[in-house]
Amino acid sequence: MNIFIAGHKGMVGSAIYKKLSKDASSNIIFSSKKDLNLLDQNDVNLFFKKNNIDQVYLAAAKVGGIHANNEYPAQFIYENLTIQSNIINASHIADVQKLLFLGSSCIYPKHSSQPIKEEYLLNGRLEPTNEPYAIAKIAGIKLCESYNRQYGRDYRSIMPTNLYGPNDNFHQENSHVIPALIRRFHNAIQFNKKEVVIWGSGEPKREFLHVDDMAGASIFVMNIENELFTKKVDLMNSHINIGTGQDCSIMELAHTIADTVNFKGKIIFDKSKPDGTPRKLLDVSKINDLGWNFSINLHDGLQNTYTWFKKNIRDVRL
Repeated sequence: MNIFIAGHKGMVGSAIYKKLSKDASSNIIFSSKKDLNLLDQNDVNLFFKKNNIDQVYLAAAKVGGIHANNEYPAQFIYENLTIQSNIINASHIADVQKLLFLGSSCIYPKHSSQPIKEEYLLNGRLEPTNEPYAIAKIAGIKLCESYNRQYGRDYRSIMPTNLYGPNDNFHQENSHVIPALIRRFHNAIQFNKKEVVIWGSGEPKREFLHVDDMAGASIFVMNIENELFTKKVDLMNSHINIGTGQDCSIMELAHTIADTVNFKGKIIFDKSKPDGTPRKLLDVSKINDLGWNFSINLHDGLQNTYTWFKKNIRDVRL
């Protein structure tokens, strides 16, 4: 089977590649940005024409933190809409029957009831800071559904909770909470700091999923028998939440990461800084009902991530 992974160097794409590489019956196809410009429709169409592709994992996307989303909203909506439109349409033209589109839990309204069910999509206003990115991901879901309805394709969508793990972005100013805290506590040890200051009260709760579990869920959903999938999933609301169904407070997370990196100093929560949304937990009953559940708990996942960080980040003091 010829399997194309779009975004094979990213955190999720590389984890999917690692898992699929263990299957001798799979021939994995990928291409670098230098050789394949996903923003160029002709380039993408030619790539699909040249390769006899059976399955597509659409993990390619322009991603970033709050700062990047605020500074470059036009790039975030344009590039994500273009990449996914080019790949999904090229898949159809090349008669690729199976595709998996990877989205984000930011597609849901800012004030969704908790835990967040798939049917809450489009039931309220989005979080303003990442609205362009979220709209692009919603469009990706609807693209898949539209090709399924009009052409009988089997294009599926999954929406993960907050992901972390190897190949994450550990940039000081543009990373998400787990890599940001890992770097902050690690640097505190390197520079003999006695305390670490964290924005907010520490009370908001978040759900976290290790990227290896996300990769496993992606492959699982891709290969669910079509009869079972169509029985469990609504044609017009076909995306599936992927997560643990468990959350923890930012305070609990900070202390767990401090223990992971062996930071013995004081943790201070600056309550003058904003907290953000009080809680963001996905309802994962649909994916559980289909037969998948997470396997990596937060403690083990953080240990794994910190080990990777120390081995792969060249100058961890920056």
